[in-house]
Amino acid sequence: MPPTDASADAGPVPVHPGRPYHPGRSGPAEDTRDCEDTLDLRLPAELHALFTGKTPRPDVGERPGAATRGTPAPGSLDTPDLLDHVDTWGPTPTPVGSFQLVPVRMERDLPVISRWMNDPAVAAFWQLAGSRAQTEEYLRTQLAGDGRTVPCLGLLDGTPMSYWEVYRADLDPLARRYPARPHDTGLHLLIGDASDRGRGLGSALLRAVADLVLDRRPACARVVAEPDLHNTPSVAAFLNAGYRYAAEVDLPGKRAALMMRDRSLRHLM
Repeated sequence: MPPTDASADAGPVPVHPGRPYHPGRSGPAEDTRDCEDTLDLRLPAELHALFTGKTPRPDVGERPGAATRGTPAPGSLDTPDLLDHVDTWGPTPTPVGSFQLVPVRMERDLPVISRWMNDPAVAAFWQLAGSRAQTEEYLRTQLAGDGRTVPCLGLLDGTPMSYWEVYRADLDPLARRYPARPHDTGLHLLIGDASDRGRGLGSALLRAVADLVLDRRPACARVVAEPDLHNTPSVAAFLNAGYRYAAEVDLPGKRAALMMRDRSLRHLM
């Protein structure tokens, strides 16, 4: 899993999606009322379908027209949509302008994402500085997965200005580190240009995207993120965006602050 910003408003969200996690938890326990431990969860029907080839019920996010037998190819139109069709979420109003998540298209988006990854403030947390070919390899890994992660550009008033990864935290190795609930949705964020950092965009967008997730994913009870505990500006951005500090967790390359924005508290924080 990756990163959250180097300023109070950006968001590299550190730790890379492809890195394996080791079992176990650390840090203070969070309130687990009305919460199932990951080890007690049944495999969600939509993920079960990826391995059995059986079509899940329509109410668990099957893409219309999915094949009824045979294992669907990752990223194909027959793959069950695990994140409720991010590509159809559309724009949402924010205090800083109209914002929209647009799933990454390699031929269109590689140049700008590669440039952002080589910004020193971003590279310090994402650790993906390098050639365009290296960025391409990273993005292809995200795009060729089984649908648990959707990499997106963030457009503010139609202009690309951030990179996001929306992912199923309950199906991610992160779920081994906290009592995950079914459909927990995670976010990684980086704000691309230095001119967009340090002026409140990060907090405004983190709040807006969390609310967008909760609006578009009715089965999701909370949005989670795991910024580096030592990246105090990033942690502050999440707190300002209405997330609560839930626990500390050890992840590859960092000790993270587990941040959550709960559906039940969204109108209070």
